[in-house]
Amino acid sequence: MANIKPFKAVRPTRDKVSLVASRSYQSYTQAEREARLDHNPYSFLHIVNPGYKYDKEISGVARYQLVKNRYSEFKEDGVFTQDASPYFYIYKVVDRDNQVFNGIVGAASVEDYKNNIIKKHEDTIASKEVVFKDYLKTVGFNAEPVLITYPDNTEVSSIIKKKQEERAEYEFTTTYRDTHYLWLITEKEAISAIINAFNNIPTLYIADGHHRSSSSELLCLDCKEQNKTHNGTENYNYFMSYFIPESELKIHEFNRLVKDLNGLTKEEFLIQLDAIYRIENRGAIPYKPNKKHHFSMYLDGEFYSLHLRKSIYTFKNSLDKLDAQLLYNTILKPILGITDVRKNNRIDYLSGKKEIVSLVNKIDSGKFRVGFGMIPANIEELKSIADDGLKMPPKSTFIEPKLRSGVTIYEF
Repeated sequence: MANIKPFKAVRPTRDKVSLVASRSYQSYTQAEREARLDHNPYSFLHIVNPGYKYDKEISGVARYQLVKNRYSEFKEDGVFTQDASPYFYIYKVVDRDNQVFNGIVGAASVEDYKNNIIKKHEDTIASKEVVFKDYLKTVGFNAEPVLITYPDNTEVSSIIKKKQEERAEYEFTTTYRDTHYLWLITEKEAISAIINAFNNIPTLYIADGHHRSSSSELLCLDCKEQNKTHNGTENYNYFMSYFIPESELKIHEFNRLVKDLNGLTKEEFLIQLDAIYRIENRGAIPYKPNKKHHFSMYLDGEFYSLHLRKSIYTFKNSLDKLDAQLLYNTILKPILGITDVRKNNRIDYLSGKKEIVSLVNKIDSGKFRVGFGMIPANIEELKSIADDGLKMPPKSTFIEPKLRSGVTIYEF
């Protein structure tokens, strides 16, 4: 049974939320970051990039303390206020393609994460976990929720639908033409109903935010050891999450770009591919696959379709059936010599949400030699891999929605 709870969010005032809310720091180019920092004193980027105030790049523990200082200043200046009581928050996004995402911001249990009630499908890097845990411990808050998906639930959906008949607390549109809405669930009956509904859900799945959740577990262990009066109800026993029904999750693929053919000529490479794929030259007309275990390939200005010869390939488990893993097992590792996709600098990734021309341009520029495309994984594949205790290779999924940082903040 999943254990979730409401919390007292720290939030921007209604008149400042559109100015405060930002994308993740890494998603901006340097020029974009500088423009926002130069012209918007309320941007959340000022908090996560505190060295800007001193025109200096600051990292490590010194940065963590400055992040905490900037955050405190936003609170002191009244940009942020904290809700008086614990609430759930309905967060809705309508993107520029008119895709609609509805979910609930609340707190997920670290115990559920430890006990595999909240299941994972991606590996995490231990060093990154520790770094982010130390960051969280110093700053004392989290402003970016973990994305967790749950089976569609009529009771939760009806609560969301009813609340959305009221005026939203927030409504703002970004420069990317995405519109964001937030409602507060303040009614005790509705809060109890949400808690009870999730208590009847046996398993939740992390869609995005594996490092954030694993770092929250480390943070909980640290705080528990140092708190002589620990009772399990403290905020550090939970982490902020965005709970979204499976039907509203949007999964995109990541295309693969490789810098060379591992010493092979084009002809030698194609001959090795022919052993396991049926290959058809599609010419210069862009081609995207539309079936599992089919890939597109762009090489020397031409597209190719690759269809797996199933009679000579055996799927041993749920992970082997994942196209990103299949590409690794049949091409990247045995032919192109990329054994460790996490560390090899010969491979790069491009979100399938981008137009195919982006892939073409990167290869035609000479930076990469060959590119591979696939169809997106689906939610059932993600769940099966998590259920089997297996882990997807990196960059197997690009998952939406992407929420804005600084709209709801969870203090430990």
